[in-house]
Amino acid sequence: MKIAVVCANGKAGKRIVKEAVGRGLDVTAVVREENHSAAPKVIQKDLFDLTSHDLTGFDVVIDAFGAWTEETLPLHSTSLGHLCDVLSGTDTRLLVVGGAGSLYVNPEHTVQVADGPDFPDIFKPLAAAMAKALEELRKRRDVKWTYISPAGDFQAEGERTGQYILGGEELTLNDRGESVISYADYAIAMVDEAVDGGHIQQRISVVQK
Repeated sequence: MKIAVVCANGKAGKRIVKEAVGRGLDVTAVVREENHSAAPKVIQKDLFDLTSHDLTGFDVVIDAFGAWTEETLPLHSTSLGHLCDVLSGTDTRLLVVGGAGSLYVNPEHTVQVADGPDFPDIFKPLAAAMAKALEELRKRRDVKWTYISPAGDFQAEGERTGQYILGGEELTLNDRGESVISYADYAIAMVDEAVDGGHIQQRISVVQK
């Protein structure tokens, strides 16, 4: 299986590359500058300069793009839109590192995590930008996409337990009532989806077991 990880130098990207390489998959890092991930192959190119030719032959493209500053938040939509355009009409699957703020907290799917009174104001612009990108992604019927939301507490330095619970559109809690997952365990879930998953044009979520 051939996998390309876009923005492989980021925290999530590096973890996903490491997990995929560790399983013996054929992994290519897509990076703007020098490759700092474990991927043995590299496409050194800005995400917005990627063409269909660049991504031809990959079974899965994993989008690990992230933007955090106010002026760059709209790039969540434009970057994802560009990748969709590049992969439109192909059999290459697009897996997206998503956010937790857009997960629903009621069965009617009318209230999201980011709507809650305890959701930090500082993260609301980011959650809104990522939710907008997801809503735009849902309209793409020409791309084999899967959007994977982490748990509410997404821990960059958390341990790799090797176990996770697969959820859907709603915020899922583990047996301890927690919504938490490490980047390492999230990477396991992402690569599992790449290898075995069939959640085409769906949003799924993961939480540490």
